[in-house]
Amino acid sequence: MNTQDEYTVVVNDEEQYSIWRPGRPLPEGWQAGGFAGSKDDCLAHIASVWTDMRPASLRRQMDG
Repeated sequence: MNTQDEYTVVVNDEEQYSIWRPGRPLPEGWQAGGFAGSKDDCLAHIASVWTDMRPASLRRQMDG
């Protein structure tokens, strides 16, 4: 796979997901999400794990 075709899944402090090019510094509050691959594979992974789009702080507030 060409590095131009590679992405990594990232997640922020609010448990929101995105994709990011490997080797680029992550913005503050984001960390690696433990999955890498093609753009399509990364987006499919995100769709399978990010089932509740609400930010984590809102979920805690609504559940508590």
